[in-house]
Amino acid sequence: MDSINWLAVIAAALANFLIGGLWYSPLLFQKAWMRANGFTEEDVGKGNPAMIFGVSALFSLIMAANLAAFVSFEGVTLGFAVGAALAAGLGWAALGLGIVALFERRSWSYILINGGYLTVAFLVMGLILGLWR
Repeated sequence: MDSINWLAVIAAALANFLIGGLWYSPLLFQKAWMRANGFTEEDVGKGNPAMIFGVSALFSLIMAANLAAFVSFEGVTLGFAVGAALAAGLGWAALGLGIVALFERRSWSYILINGGYLTVAFLVMGLILGLWR
């Protein structure tokens, strides 16, 4: 853990959080994501935003720290860091979400939107952690 750059972890977590904000915004997939979940505008407005965003930020930090634990060793290359991030994002997170979604009878758009976010977010986190050593 001594080799982890904690500023890079914070930057990666922030990037993950910001990518999620953009990914699920009206600029990208908000409407499709709402359809895939059967949400209305009213549904999206429900809940506790402080809790949702606060816990999401905490989870982003934990995800970035977890990834850093795999890619922060001496001699790890940028290519390895990005490859590990792809393995984590697509190979574990997105496909794991896909398995759960299939059993929940979710649509392919649900799987692709959410799995796409996880894959892209992990790739960017891996890029940050790999570059900022």
